Amino acid sequence: MKNLKINNRFTAELPADPDETNEIRQVKNALFSYVNPTKPTEPKLIHASEEVAELVGIAVDEIQSEAFLNAFSGKEILPETKPYAMCYAGHQFGNWAGQLGDGRAINLTEVEHNNEFFTLQLKGAGKTPYSRTADGLAVLRSSIREYLCAEAMHYLGVPTTRSLSLMLSGDQVLRDILYNGNPAYEKGAIVCRVAPSFIRFGSFEILTARNELKNLKQFVEYNIKHYFPEITGEPKEQYLQFFKKVADTTREMILHWQRVGFVHGVMNTDNMSIHGITIDYGPYGWLENYDPNWTPNTTDSQNRRYRFGNQPQVAQWNLFQLANALYPLINEAEPLEKILESFINDFKSDYKVMFLSKLGVFTSTEADDKLITALETVLQLSETDMTIFFRNLSKIKKEDSIEDGIEKIQDAFYIREEISGDILESWKKWFSVYLERLNNETLSDEDRAQKMNTINPKYVLRNYMAQLAIDAADQEDYSLINELYLLLQKPYDEQSELEKWFAKRPDWARSKVGCSMLSCSS
Repeated sequence: MKNLKINNRFTAELPADPDETNEIRQVKNALFSYVNPTKPTEPKLIHASEEVAELVGIAVDEIQSEAFLNAFSGKEILPETKPYAMCYAGHQFGNWAGQLGDGRAINLTEVEHNNEFFTLQLKGAGKTPYSRTADGLAVLRSSIREYLCAEAMHYLGVPTTRSLSLMLSGDQVLRDILYNGNPAYEKGAIVCRVAPSFIRFGSFEILTARNELKNLKQFVEYNIKHYFPEITGEPKEQYLQFFKKVADTTREMILHWQRVGFVHGVMNTDNMSIHGITIDYGPYGWLENYDPNWTPNTTDSQNRRYRFGNQPQVAQWNLFQLANALYPLINEAEPLEKILESFINDFKSDYKVMFLSKLGVFTSTEADDKLITALETVLQLSETDMTIFFRNLSKIKKEDSIEDGIEKIQDAFYIREEISGDILESWKKWFSVYLERLNNETLSDEDRAQKMNTINPKYVLRNYMAQLAIDAADQEDYSLINELYLLLQKPYDEQSELEKWFAKRPDWARSKVGCSMLSCSS
């Protein structure tokens, strides 16, 4: 990696754990611990992103080199670097969990390229002081899902980490995929993830919980200096501006999740980035049928805390925990409460604009609230594919009849025979209002369709698609990974030659492991 410009600001400016042994422990008065990746037995590159390589300063012709393989599998340490795992805490499923930290992630280094900074992090590269009872490794199935999803989200326009590389380790990893007492060996794998940083809400929570207020102050000021340099003023005002920036970017991220039907599945505070980017792709999923109560996480199947329709409220709750962590520096509750209140109010108004844009309505009236609410209701009367419904909605023309409208979106219905009786009448009633609303818009049908098709994706990474790629990869066939990778780089384009992926979830995928709900097993 001859052109990588190393610039380790995090480790140079923040307190390190003086203990450099790789033993599980409570790490206090430090924000990170130095630790080297576990050397893989026989690493093999499966896939790499040329775009991300160039983004961080790696030449495309270096991707196939032995140096690239060794560096991003953890086999060798990059020159002038000292890998580390971060210390943080978090609330998991609403409960305080205490110290968590990078249990299966190791930060290789920070790099600077084209006046931007990036952290390069390996996921699945072995044990760290924060691994608790785990081994710090990852398996091929979860690594494929993470690698593809981060890139898919980027091209959808959703703020996210990026994926540089996906590699096999050459080692076997024992996992209980269903948590039912039947563990089995799986292929080990490593993903290199890229982000401005991997700093989380929990990074601040742990400092306040341990009353390490000097470190808290230093850490907040570090973040403002490097990631929010536009923030100025008195210290207390800076801390409030920092919180407001995090709240604003978090709101924008959640808005994009709702726009494309993405469900994160594990919105713990340790999985929330200060940059407002999606991190930690575990049991995620896209809505197949439009169901606000759906969660992809088996661990969350009873309470459904992290269900699709609850993601904005959970984001606000998580921001409340961050506000509590910052409070000792501000010592005033009211300005923090105002930011939290404005978060949900601003989200509601932004959501209305976003949802109307998905409908091809680019002006807003008070009556549109009923149009949105009515659609959210009718979409749930019979299983209706979210992605296909909104994509096909762009085919509707102002002069269409109600029957024309229903005909043009019928491919979204999982059981077409159910669209009869009261359900059909509900659809007719909604289309009656919708077509009238379209005729009050000034855009032509063609211009409206073109605009809608930049908002409503045609292709998303459905769980069954990822599982097909996983099944093929288990047989050492990586062609489907590449096919999906290329497909998802242009999610808004027609790509007629790949039309087979513009389809509802097949029946066989309803109950197949990995195709609907997933566990956190990695």
